Amino acid sequence: MERIGQLFHTLDPLPFRERDLDAGVEEYVVGWAGEIARNHPISIVIRMPAAEAQRDEARHIEEAVRNYFAYRADVLGWDLRDLFRAGRASLAIGVAVLAACIVVGKAAEGFLGAGYVGRFFDEGLIILGWVANWRPVEIFLYDWWPLVRRRRLYRRLSRVPVGIVPDE
Repeated sequence: MERIGQLFHTLDPLPFRERDLDAGVEEYVVGWAGEIARNHPISIVIRMPAAEAQRDEARHIEEAVRNYFAYRADVLGWDLRDLFRAGRASLAIGVAVLAACIVVGKAAEGFLGAGYVGRFFDEGLIILGWVANWRPVEIFLYDWWPLVRRRRLYRRLSRVPVGIVPDE
């Protein structure tokens, strides 16, 4: 790294300690840290020219990196809450659609008779009712795990020591 500014998003107007990390830097750090087992300690070491490492801003890099990953963990927590909120709403809609499909299907079977046509409508509506529950099932069984793993990783990164090593 040639300059401290390369660590951070260049268009971010916030003060130095509250800036977003550059997307490439974040991707590298998160990808690298995600490969290390949770029970192994990690640290971030930044190499830069000695003149840059001696600047006043260099003393705040650890705080800035930690703040960034703590904020990203908070954002993922908000995303997780939004996902579960959408899951609850989808579940309520899905269960209501399933109930309506069962009632209408039985009524159609009664109206059309127990033959193929009545059975076709009854079973078709039951399938439609179960398909209406596909998204809530997907949310509650699968979609939340990656967010929790990523949030856990960001929380871990918000606590790592960050060192600066001046290049000779």
